[in-house]
Amino acid sequence: MNALAEPVVFFGTGPVAAASLELLAKDFTIEAVITKPRAEGHRGDVPVLEVAERLELPVIEVVNKKSVSDAVAKAKFKTRLSILIDFGIIITQDVIDSFPLGIVNSHFSLLPQWRGADPITFSILSGQAKTGVSLMLLTAGMDEGPLLGIGEYDLPADITTPKLTEDLIQLSYALLCDIVPKYIAGDIKSAPQEKVASIVGYSAEPTYSRKLTKEDSILDWNKPAAQLEREIRAYADWPKSRCVLGGHAVIITAARAEDGEGTPGTLWQQDKRLGIYCAKGILMLDRLKPAGKGEMPIAAFLNGYGKDL
Repeated sequence: MNALAEPVVFFGTGPVAAASLELLAKDFTIEAVITKPRAEGHRGDVPVLEVAERLELPVIEVVNKKSVSDAVAKAKFKTRLSILIDFGIIITQDVIDSFPLGIVNSHFSLLPQWRGADPITFSILSGQAKTGVSLMLLTAGMDEGPLLGIGEYDLPADITTPKLTEDLIQLSYALLCDIVPKYIAGDIKSAPQEKVASIVGYSAEPTYSRKLTKEDSILDWNKPAAQLEREIRAYADWPKSRCVLGGHAVIITAARAEDGEGTPGTLWQQDKRLGIYCAKGILMLDRLKPAGKGEMPIAAFLNGYGKDL
């Protein structure tokens, strides 16, 4: 049997999983999609469920780790392997053991960097020059499993979380199409994360990301301007970067860090340019979105709101 034709089970829930499933369905036989259901009264998107229904893939709906265990035990899958991306439910050991070749998790960082819930955002926040995708065999420990392969990605200086997410989804897809058939055929073996890191030449010291909160959106002028500029790019999707200018609530959508010294939180203004002094440097504002208005360049904001500054 062609390796790509050997069926796999797909675990996923969020938008990253949905985009990944859309791609993988072109090359893999999907025996079943395991995902969260459409909640009663929910009017928003249910990304994976919608993709699976459109592609007419078999769906198993689960709500917690016990229901995952029960569903997998009942299903008696033919597949020897499953793929997990952006699932959002803890996988217990009995579920892992039910697949003879395990569960391949596509994690969007160079493990052991940025284990945890939000590796993409924290890769940008850290200011690092390189990130990537790691194909890991799932274990009980959080993102601690051995690696089947990695793909590296050089981070452009102006990268935002939405753009990085799109690019890493494509990289993940390419890696899965390359590595999974080789793993199924027995041509490659897994290796500990620390060993892979030392061979490739990046840090083997684990770092950890976390889930973001609404409080992360508030720009703190007691931080360096360079850090706030990274936050604006990292939080571009959610929770965004917010402040108040001249009594008007705004979301900053693009900015630059420049040299300068002044009291943190005070404004720097010259011609049609506007900046805010930070603990170190000035955050020069390029684009923003006032509450109830569309995004606009800073010159347009100053034309309409400058009298209040």
